[in-house]
Amino acid sequence: MWYNRLSEYLLKEGYKNDSICPCIFIKRSESDFVIIAVYVDDLNIIGTPRELHKAIEYLKKEFEMKDLGKTKFCLGLQIEHLKDGILVYQETYIEKLLKRFYMDKSHSLSTPMVVRSLDVEKDPFRPPGEEEEILGPEVPYLSAIGALMFLASHTRPDISFALNLLARYSSCPTRRHWNGVKQIFRYLQGTKDMGLYFTNQSKTSLVGFADAGYMSDPHNGRSQTGYLFTHGGTAISWRSVKQTITATSSNHAEILAIHEASRECVWLRNVIQHINGSCGISSENKEPTIIHEDNAACITQLKEGYIKGDRTKHILPKFFLHMIYKRMVIL
Repeated sequence: MWYNRLSEYLLKEGYKNDSICPCIFIKRSESDFVIIAVYVDDLNIIGTPRELHKAIEYLKKEFEMKDLGKTKFCLGLQIEHLKDGILVYQETYIEKLLKRFYMDKSHSLSTPMVVRSLDVEKDPFRPPGEEEEILGPEVPYLSAIGALMFLASHTRPDISFALNLLARYSSCPTRRHWNGVKQIFRYLQGTKDMGLYFTNQSKTSLVGFADAGYMSDPHNGRSQTGYLFTHGGTAISWRSVKQTITATSSNHAEILAIHEASRECVWLRNVIQHINGSCGISSENKEPTIIHEDNAACITQLKEGYIKGDRTKHILPKFFLHMIYKRMVIL
């Protein structure tokens, strides 16, 4: 109801809103623009000075508001305004997290996870064994996973893979898995000031990177999808997740990863084009988005279309047709 009221009020003033990103409201005049990004009752307003002032005054007429000035802290994100861009990081959130789980005095580590063993029986991320003790509710495993997920999805893609492995055992964690969570905490202890730096100098457009880990989960015969998109050279979207389909080869796994990345790419392109077009900002060219991929067989098949053969005839054609239709360039 609150969103409906706010949306109706802004649209009446001439703001534009699109279903592709319903929480972004944009208004454009001859040479100025303003963007209002809404998260429940927290609003971040971006734009040229004149329109920015008008937007704030217009909102104050209808709603009781607090103007907190230039955004420095919002929803657990710290924003540092520098000469050539902004740095978004979560140092304060990490410090609170370490204290909450009694890891604030721990020694730091240089990696977020231990090295995995090729022997499935020695893999520290293997499922619980028959004789292994399952941790009880006194160990805050689920709470730690949830808290780390918020961090991994906003500013720390470097812990996404390790966290995805550990989140699979939220209902039946063992001491091994809890040690893996503490490994991430100790890694964060030494990297709490790391974040994403968005420069205002780069003109680089949207670029994607996709990869797959074949049989990353040998216990269930599943592979891993990983992708990341950058804009202006900085990561804006990423994901690391176990594939839902059992891949029969590394080529198959890579095609599934590219397919997932292409779906995210389509949405990102639509959002960027909507914001640029509504603000009157010089729109990106209509060239296909480049997604980098390192599997030669996968690249060949995606360039030439669906190739039916003994090694590929079991792969659904939709994974090829979707990317051809969207005009992706795979390098």
